[in-house]
Amino acid sequence: MDRTQKKEWVGSLHGTLGDVGLVVVTHYSGLTVAEMTALRGKMRAAGASFKVTKNRLTKLALAGTEFENLADLFVGPTAIASSRDPVAAAKVIVEYAKANDKLKILGGSLGTMRLDIDGVKALATLPSLDELRGRLIGMISTPATRIAGVLQAPAGQLARVLKAKADKDAA
Repeated sequence: MDRTQKKEWVGSLHGTLGDVGLVVVTHYSGLTVAEMTALRGKMRAAGASFKVTKNRLTKLALAGTEFENLADLFVGPTAIASSRDPVAAAKVIVEYAKANDKLKILGGSLGTMRLDIDGVKALATLPSLDELRGRLIGMISTPATRIAGVLQAPAGQLARVLKAKADKDAA
């Protein structure tokens, strides 16, 4: 990689870091190409990304972003998981790390708040943004359904009473 390619790479990563809400730093030593490809596929499906990084260049890209506090984690074979949704990347990376002990979570950052390993795992237990939206829509639509049911109930009861009266009179 020559100097201009390095500059472009740093600029690209800097731009990416400006658009995300969460960055998780990992060590990937020992993962096969197939395992990395599988992990990247899972991350992409969740709306996140997983990128192997060059430590010195990544530290340059972190400068001036809200993730500057992660610079000391970039030692050894590192990769970063990132996503706009603060929970998506954490969920996938924690789930994958449980299944594959070659992937080690070093820490992360949710905006300017630095997270240790336990913080990343705690973040992974939260519902994702899509799940929260679904729950909210469910809670909003449930009262309307109940109101419609309550309003229909008296009319149905009145109809049953009238039918019973008519049946009684006919007998």
